[in-house]
Amino acid sequence: MILGKRPDIERFLRAPDPAIRAAVIYGRDLGVVRDRGHELAGRIAANPDDPFDVALLTEADMADDAGRLEGELAAQSLMGGRRLVRLRLSGEKPAVDKLAAEALTRHAAGELNPEAFLIVEAGNLGKDSALRKAAEKAEGAAAIPCYEDEPGDVARLVRETLAKDSVSLNAEALSLFVARMPKERGVARQEIERLALFLGPGSGANATPADLEAFLGVEPEASLSDAAADAFGGKLREAQAGIRRAAQEGESGPAAVRAVGMHLARLRRVLTLVKAGAGPQEAAKASGVFWKQEREFLRQVRAWTLDDLDRLHPEVLAADRACKTAASPDRLIAERLALTVAGRARRLGL
Repeated sequence: MILGKRPDIERFLRAPDPAIRAAVIYGRDLGVVRDRGHELAGRIAANPDDPFDVALLTEADMADDAGRLEGELAAQSLMGGRRLVRLRLSGEKPAVDKLAAEALTRHAAGELNPEAFLIVEAGNLGKDSALRKAAEKAEGAAAIPCYEDEPGDVARLVRETLAKDSVSLNAEALSLFVARMPKERGVARQEIERLALFLGPGSGANATPADLEAFLGVEPEASLSDAAADAFGGKLREAQAGIRRAAQEGESGPAAVRAVGMHLARLRRVLTLVKAGAGPQEAAKASGVFWKQEREFLRQVRAWTLDDLDRLHPEVLAADRACKTAASPDRLIAERLALTVAGRARRLGL
């Protein structure tokens, strides 16, 4: 069956129908898919990380052993609890899609271990997907499509996540923050958690738009955005020229440093999504990379690592503080940062 309406999905996630033995959760927004998969897993198993009652499979496991999924679904719980089998698919490979569909159909009909529960977390399954069709057709299975969050959904996520750390935003600040949030929920959640740290967990702060200025920064002009991209691409001369051109256009040194920081943050978002199983192009689109810049951006994604970015981040923060010091040579500080980034990129092979 299909659970397409949000109230129906939320009701099912809170209290899964006992007649359902399998759920296929899929969609472009892998963050929403992962959140719903994690919530459902918590309802099925007391400990979703228990290696005795829970099996976690990937499409690589399916490719190596065609009967692996059915074998896990037929197995009995070793500790007496309800068995949970989780399958995470990062792509839509026809062979794996067909194997998963066949296993789901048999399991939904009760042919394997009827007490086991199957959760499949997948990307955007097309209408031709055998797995999606099987889940929609079987009475003992649920197909749960996941769409990008609407602004209201994001606002609710922001309020609920910040409330856990006893901080909040007033109405104007919330509207401003939501408007600047990335669309992918996993990345959005990281930004919210970063904001909670910025506001001070447990402080009880109710932030205003003015309080968010230092956190959000400003959107740099095209010259600064290009200069930051050139720096992370190892193009020393172009990066320096871009910053000088932006200065002639009226942009300051702090704005140039923020542009470098924003490019770093976007690289981190994409690398985090890729690490979670998303494809590079899919992750770039979810993080708002303009299609004309996608080829160069993905070239950088292949060279930089999260560890490289973490080592660079303190230098960006230091440059930002230095630029804000009275009578500081802010443009020179920004140029030096850009050249430092470009030098690191060169050493990474860019």
